[in-house]
Amino acid sequence: MDELLAHDALGQAQLVASGKASPAELLEAAIARAEATNPALNFMAQPLYDRARAAAKTGFSGPFAGAPFLVKDLHIHIAGERSGEGSRLWDGYRPDYTSTVYQRIADAGFNTFGKTTTPELGLTVTTESRATGLTRNPWSLAHSAGGSSGGAACAVAAGVVPMAQASDGGGSIRCPAAACGLFGMKPSRGRVPMGPRITEGWLGLSVVHAISRSVRDSAALLDAIHGADVGSRYTAPAPAQSFLGEVSRDPGRLRVALMIEPLTGVPVDAAVRAATEGAARLLESLGHHVEEARPDLSGAALGEAMVAVLGACTAADVAARLRALGRTDAGDDIETVTQMFVHIGKQTTAVQLLAANDAFQAAAITMAMFLTRYDVILSPVFAQPPIALGKIDLSPTDMAAWTANITGYSPYTALANQTGQPAMSLPLGWSAAGLPIGIMVMGRYGEEGLLYRLAGQIERAAPWAARRPVIG
Repeated sequence: MDELLAHDALGQAQLVASGKASPAELLEAAIARAEATNPALNFMAQPLYDRARAAAKTGFSGPFAGAPFLVKDLHIHIAGERSGEGSRLWDGYRPDYTSTVYQRIADAGFNTFGKTTTPELGLTVTTESRATGLTRNPWSLAHSAGGSSGGAACAVAAGVVPMAQASDGGGSIRCPAAACGLFGMKPSRGRVPMGPRITEGWLGLSVVHAISRSVRDSAALLDAIHGADVGSRYTAPAPAQSFLGEVSRDPGRLRVALMIEPLTGVPVDAAVRAATEGAARLLESLGHHVEEARPDLSGAALGEAMVAVLGACTAADVAARLRALGRTDAGDDIETVTQMFVHIGKQTTAVQLLAANDAFQAAAITMAMFLTRYDVILSPVFAQPPIALGKIDLSPTDMAAWTANITGYSPYTALANQTGQPAMSLPLGWSAAGLPIGIMVMGRYGEEGLLYRLAGQIERAAPWAARRPVIG
């Protein structure tokens, strides 16, 4: 089992292609690892074992033919299968349609055998919910695995699968990748379809992709799932070549803006600062020019705009679910912070929502101008090492403490969502307690190719795949 699961997803597909393993053998190894580790970690929201076992008998095609896979239990629908959305209000929801991106994942050859945990509606950067419980960090069971794709990152770090689907509306790919010592690429706005029923999530803040151990898996998956959906309002610029091909290319000498101080001005932990400075030295050793610089933006103003958008979208989602259930009130079926966002959404005017969108557009223009002088921005993912469980869950008893904890913990990642830019988390740092510290690199809109070139170079210079947590 260990030998089969040690490969990345492309490597597992190569085992199948060469006859060294069958899809059924890979699947049973992944299920066995899941069953062995999930009781301690709690990353599995919906097992789909029978479905996957039936599929393993039929054969697969595509670049990942036969590799086992997990999808996030949030807005990625498989017709007829339960979608819990991390919420008790969605208990029993079974969509009658399949998400476009899931169909593309299946067409790429993956065999999905479960759905991973997420906080309610993806509203925080930890994965703790009253619906599914606490998802624990494989490196330390007392700490958060990140969120909102924490179940995905937890399963990959635990060695169950080499890559799992994730989504990112304010950092939800990069944050759990950072917390669990993995690679996570947030694509450009419009790169991956959100259909078939919608064309964007959270007014364009949210995107879909994956968390992986290897850079090449991430690139190959983006090759398989990118491109406009029917009726898409917009799509990211077509790549010059395959993203997988970019991983082995030299990025050239890049101009790197080092931004350790966050736009909101919250304090940065000494270990995080040291890890980011170490990443800067690594880039300099690879021939890149690094200097301290940051765009002229107000973190507070962008944060206010984001709260307005999340409030409006959450209120709309909850209202639609209540209509479907024939109810008028969610009651205790949604969590405290979700209730707060619903209240904010109901109080947000159309003028305020347009002002928030205008703030994001202005920030995107400022960032585009800033990135005429630099190629990428280097920063931490979090201002602190992985946070303890219970600090930023969605049902706090002290809302003021919750707000202080989350704003002090995660001040960096939302900017890429607000401006639509691609950004990635790289596992380049470690705290004295042995917890991962992720380093973020943000690029120009539509230029995932450049980020993959840089990620490939860094992965070759400072490989991380062999470093695995010991569980139990």
